[in-house]
Amino acid sequence: MGISSRMIPTEDASARKREIEEKLKQEQETLSFIRENLEKSDQLTKGMVSILSSFESRLMQLENSIIPVHKQTENLQRLQENVDKTLYCLDHVISYYHVAKDTDRIIREGPSGRLDEYLVCIAKIQKAVEYFQDNNPDSPELNTVKARFEKGKELLEAEFRSLLSRYSKPVPPVLILDAITVDEEIDLQEEVVLEHLPEAVLQDIICISSWLVEYGRNQDFMTVYFQIRSSQLDRSIKGLKEHFRKNSASSGILYSPAVQTKRKDTPTKKAPKRPVYIPGYDNDLRVKLHSDALNEKHAATGKDDVLDIEIDSYIHCISAFVKLAQSEYALLTEIIPEHHQKKTFDSLIQEALDNLMMEGDNIVSAARRAIMRHDYSAVLTIFPILRHLKMNKSEFDSTLQGTAASTKNKLPTLITSMETIGAKALEEFADSIKNDPDKEYNMPKDGTVHELTSNAILFLQQLLDFHETAGAMLASQETSSASSSTSDFNKRLLSSYICKVLGNLQLNLLSKSKVYEDSALSAIFLHNNYNYILKSLEKSELIQLVNVTQRKAENSYRELMKQQIDAYQRSWQKVLDNLTDRNMPVFQPGAKLRDRERQAIKDKFKGFNDGLEELCKIQKGWAIPDKEQRDTIRQSQKKIVSDAYRTFLQRCTNISFTKNPEKYHKYRPEEVEEMIEKLFDTSA
Repeated sequence: MGISSRMIPTEDASARKREIEEKLKQEQETLSFIRENLEKSDQLTKGMVSILSSFESRLMQLENSIIPVHKQTENLQRLQENVDKTLYCLDHVISYYHVAKDTDRIIREGPSGRLDEYLVCIAKIQKAVEYFQDNNPDSPELNTVKARFEKGKELLEAEFRSLLSRYSKPVPPVLILDAITVDEEIDLQEEVVLEHLPEAVLQDIICISSWLVEYGRNQDFMTVYFQIRSSQLDRSIKGLKEHFRKNSASSGILYSPAVQTKRKDTPTKKAPKRPVYIPGYDNDLRVKLHSDALNEKHAATGKDDVLDIEIDSYIHCISAFVKLAQSEYALLTEIIPEHHQKKTFDSLIQEALDNLMMEGDNIVSAARRAIMRHDYSAVLTIFPILRHLKMNKSEFDSTLQGTAASTKNKLPTLITSMETIGAKALEEFADSIKNDPDKEYNMPKDGTVHELTSNAILFLQQLLDFHETAGAMLASQETSSASSSTSDFNKRLLSSYICKVLGNLQLNLLSKSKVYEDSALSAIFLHNNYNYILKSLEKSELIQLVNVTQRKAENSYRELMKQQIDAYQRSWQKVLDNLTDRNMPVFQPGAKLRDRERQAIKDKFKGFNDGLEELCKIQKGWAIPDKEQRDTIRQSQKKIVSDAYRTFLQRCTNISFTKNPEKYHKYRPEEVEEMIEKLFDTSA
């Protein structure tokens, strides 16, 4: 046991020793390998150093050989460049001497159809001019190129005029109408663009104008521009006017931009004049004739239609001028330099604007002459024009912004003239209603509506379409209007004016009624006229205007009508007096009458019969056109007469006052009513 325990450690030590010896041997081998490699590396390093030393030596030799060659080459290159530059400068200078010859053909043939090439030639000539001016101002070549430059500039100016004249055409009337009308059925209507020149032509004109401003030092083309475009603007408006007249005359279709007309394929017909007819008067031809009094006098010649066409034509031309002027300004800003645009535009629009203003002045003069002839209805022609001018004044002013004061003041001056003459016409019309003479031959024989009444109502009703214009017109003549002219103030003035006309009419009718010898006919005449006035007020907006300053106007007219009915009924009193107890004998039933008593009864019957027949014969020829009023008056009169007649007959029942009772008792109560039912009926 002791021997074996000692032998185990000895074996481990031997193994450990052998392991260490093997590792030592390996390390020695590795060390030998590294040494060998280091020796090889040293040898390689020595070889590389030797090679590099040799390469450096050779580079130094090469450099010493190349640098002189490089410097010599660089000098040669510099000399070559100097020669090239000198040759280029010589060619450049020589080219200036050949410019006139090289550009002669192109300049002579002009810029038409080849503007870009032409401008390149002009640029060459301009550079030649600058060269000779700077380097040889006394040379004959300078004069040559200068002359060529001026010739080129003249041809450019001529091309500018030619292009503008050739392609500037009046805007077609239909296109203008499309531009100035609005279709209310289209929410987002595309704005009509007026293209005055083809795009390619416009670009050439812009190019020429830019060159003339920048290089040509020329402003004459601006005069050419506004003269040509001014002529086209005026021709466009005149063409629209002529087109409008022809179409209106042939088709009766009129367009009105003042009231947002619909055009295109479904033109809107012109609204008819506001009628004077009222319910109850439709079947009475005489009232219709009175109502048409203002229009009748021109019916044979068609003067009213011609006048309406002239008015609508003028209104359209005003709208067309604004639209075309705006379009012209947009075109002008592309062609004319900014600091010349307003002045050129001012000159461009003068001819067309002056013609419009002159036509407006002619309308004012015609209205003034109409007033002198007491033809106040003709003055109504200025109302639609004045309304349209005032509606478009802000846009008009905006369009003319920047023009001369004399240009901007033309429209306000025309508006003032129209307001003044219109206000004068209104006042003189009111006075004419008051002072219309009481001519017996001019009075309606049947007591119907007087021509003066229908004319006055027609005039006032036509004012309804222009109540704002008429109110402002009256306000313009008020000394305090400058500070207090408002919509309500103008409405009150117009209301007062209408009440004044109605008051003057009432006074004149009262005076005219005295022409009738029969007071009953006078009452029927006044009743018809008052009723006509009241119905006309009630069936239109006139009553609303009247009520602004006179709230009880309707009651006043009804009271006047009642007074006339009462006056008419008094005409029957003489007939009814025969049916009363006055002068009626007192007798006992069954008693024999004395001759005097019998005669009294006979006289009453005869007086009633004769009076009834006479009144019915006379009053059957009178007229109450209003059916409602006619029936009411008949019914009332039938009741009064028939009730009195029945009572009288009852009193005379069983009284023997004659051997021939049918001679005196000619009519039954029903027959009396039938006779009264035929009153105021000329056809019966």
